[in-house]
Amino acid sequence: MRSAGFVVWADKKLHRVFGGRVSLVALAGLPSLRLTTTGRKSGLPRSTNLLYFPHGDDLVLTGSNWGRPHDPAWTLNLRADPKAEVALAGRPVAVVARELTGAEYAEMWRELLEFWPGYAMEREEAARPLPVFVLNRVAR
Repeated sequence: MRSAGFVVWADKKLHRVFGGRVSLVALAGLPSLRLTTTGRKSGLPRSTNLLYFPHGDDLVLTGSNWGRPHDPAWTLNLRADPKAEVALAGRPVAVVARELTGAEYAEMWRELLEFWPGYAMEREEAARPLPVFVLNRVAR
């Protein structure tokens, strides 16, 4: 988590050079995507590269923010406007986000920890529940 700044910087460079087809997360053998939301204050597109959990046809995102004590900006943007776009291997896909709560959150959290056990450490470091969003693909 201490290397978060470098990882984010390097991932942005890789994305730019390889047109979204390469990321540090993908190089580690994990699924990654580039999420583009609408800034809740600016109204401008905001993009970030994220690890995601493939769950059937859905994509699941966790707002760990590298164990920081506050939710990442992209979660706030999705709460304000759940319509977004993801790039999977450089290909754009329209999605609509839904934040999980209650029993649905608890069940997905168990699955997320099986997928990426590091979320437990990030949750402990952050001292907050980590928001979880399911992204459903939308036909254009």
